[in-house]
Amino acid sequence: MAATDSIPIIKVLFTLHPGMDALDFIGPLEVLSHAKHNINDDSTKAFSMSFVSNTEHTTSAQGAGFLAHMDFKAAYARLSEFDILIVPGGGVDPILKAKAEPIGLIRAFSDLQKKDPKKERTLLSICTGSLFLAQAGILSGLSATTHPDSYAKFEKICSEISQRDLAERCDVIEERYVVNNLRFDLGDPAENPYVRRKSDARRPSMGRKGSNAWKESNARRESNARRAALRLGGLRVITTGGITCGMDAAFYLVSIMVSEEAAAEVARRMQYDWKKGVVIDGIDI
Repeated sequence: MAATDSIPIIKVLFTLHPGMDALDFIGPLEVLSHAKHNINDDSTKAFSMSFVSNTEHTTSAQGAGFLAHMDFKAAYARLSEFDILIVPGGGVDPILKAKAEPIGLIRAFSDLQKKDPKKERTLLSICTGSLFLAQAGILSGLSATTHPDSYAKFEKICSEISQRDLAERCDVIEERYVVNNLRFDLGDPAENPYVRRKSDARRPSMGRKGSNAWKESNARRESNARRAALRLGGLRVITTGGITCGMDAAFYLVSIMVSEEAAAEVARRMQYDWKKGVVIDGIDI
């Protein structure tokens, strides 16, 4: 996270690929671009966005073209700069078959967190972008979701990867979005009534709000040692259901990394009803 005049700037990298769903990309982009630390001050934009693709221009499934800021070689070189990596879905089959980008970049971002757990990083996949995370082995032992039409394919990939890596299976659940790895020092999870455990993950959503992890004081933050002991070095991993669910997850990011007030203001401005997902092994506020 960079800073300008003491105002934190959260750096986001979007991956682009041919045949992706345009709203998987544009939806979260729109939400994050409106977020401000001070809702009355346009100079306090909270997020800066960059786009990476194999080619300068990327065409979505809808025929819309998008211009990338960098190629993947440059993205690897600059990966440590970014706080959030967002991976749209759509058009996933050719990439899964070829094991092509962004799968390698996803794995590198996860590895970076394990090597440098003191920095808070978030990996967010939209819709079937979660299949890329599964293929990269990121979701082993976590809970995740994807577009309902792709549950069977998602389960198959997760099963194959768990066998390949001799790792735990991913728990596939039906939600708007699913968040793994928070930054709260929870104490003894068995004694904390506010912890939602993996065993509870199939219960219906109760419209939970996000945590304020990004804004918490150092006293409540996970220590570096404890964060390093978390899965993936404490990398926050978020997967979403189909298409519009990516906007809901983006509102969640605004709420935890900026403020609830900022998220509410963006929702008001966009005239959007934020539908909340679930947080696994975390505090629901």
